[in-house]
Amino acid sequence: MSKPIIVIKFGTASITHKTGELNEEILQEIARQISILHAEYQIVMVSSGAVGAGRGFIKNYKGTISERKAAAAIGNPLLLAKYTQYFSKYGITVAQSLCERQHFANRNQFLQLKETYQELWKNGVIPIANENDVVSNLELKFSDNDELATLIATGFGAETLLLCTSVGGLLDTDKNIIPHIYKVDSSVLALANDDKSSLGLGGMISKLTYTQLATRMGTRVVIFGMKTEDGILQAIDNQNGTVFAPQEVALNARQKWLASGSLIAGKVQVDLGAVKALENRKSLLAVGIKKVIGNFEKGEVFEVLDEKKNVIAIAKAKENSVIISENLKTQNFEVANADEIVVL
Repeated sequence: MSKPIIVIKFGTASITHKTGELNEEILQEIARQISILHAEYQIVMVSSGAVGAGRGFIKNYKGTISERKAAAAIGNPLLLAKYTQYFSKYGITVAQSLCERQHFANRNQFLQLKETYQELWKNGVIPIANENDVVSNLELKFSDNDELATLIATGFGAETLLLCTSVGGLLDTDKNIIPHIYKVDSSVLALANDDKSSLGLGGMISKLTYTQLATRMGTRVVIFGMKTEDGILQAIDNQNGTVFAPQEVALNARQKWLASGSLIAGKVQVDLGAVKALENRKSLLAVGIKKVIGNFEKGEVFEVLDEKKNVIAIAKAKENSVIISENLKTQNFEVANADEIVVL
């Protein structure tokens, strides 16, 4: 049997000093602890820090988009060189994987990425993923590396997603780490603040948003910190940070990809009858749609909203939004087939 998959994401603030320079003590610890897990798991690392590592080489750095891209181009090889140096002590080879959002939105490209990772794992190599900042289209960027890590975890069917953060977990109102959370709901989201490091893009709101998605897809999530001794090893054993329980799901690999990796092109709002039909794994019919929001083409993916505008499902369109709007009163007009709908 193949080994379980774990995805471990390290934020910029967790692996760099406040100046942006890489914290080599932390990088050495990451290599040491992951080398211990290497025999038991197929591992993907998602590491921020490239922009922070490279920005010191940009004169009068202001953080503009072009400067961030240039800093990433400088910082990515520096970051990988350090990981290569420290993992080599344990006889482990690492590989760089620069990803773009379109690689996950296109099913064929996603499967090619998955096959490449499987080949790397077969040869004992750990892929280290990061966004390809140099060429990423601004409209098709990952919001941050929390999203990238989540798309890999959900798309590959990872057992666990570890999100390393400088605060060490989700804090309650008294600033104590909450050890276990069984469902990410509005009360949990309310505990997040939008504090971010000066170097990184994501904050706790981002982490909780993608934690909610990952747990819905059946992946356990642990938000943890490296300040605890053996932080990664403790997190795997539920002894460090905040552990978010996975929800039980009955989705195949393609449905998980559809729900997590697709680019959302539009929305439709449906009535209560359509909600009940979807919950019973029925197709979405035009007569159940109250409103079509945005423009999308046949084959593109849209969100399904209930009457209170909550997202209840993701679906692949059988027709474009114009034709759907023209047929809202047409009986038995199928907007999305049951096999192309994922109820959240």
